Amino acid sequence: MKKFIILAVLLVSFVTAFAQQSQSVEMADTFRGSGKIYVVIAVIVIIFIGLAIYLFSIDRRLKKIEKEK
Repeated sequence: MKKFIILAVLLVSFVTAFAQQSQSVEMADTFRGSGKIYVVIAVIVIIFIGLAIYLFSIDRRLKKIEKEK
């Protein structure tokens, strides 16, 4: 029964994802047309790199604290 429920949820999520492909996103087309999409992607990449560096620094600090105890 549990497998059936999981299968049903996955099928429903697939149908909704498939239905979204037919829609056109005007904002993305506008950004792509004017070349600003690269600025948006660069900002997103910078944010993710900053988060990754922050998480790795926290991890190193926690390992240092764990070794002291």
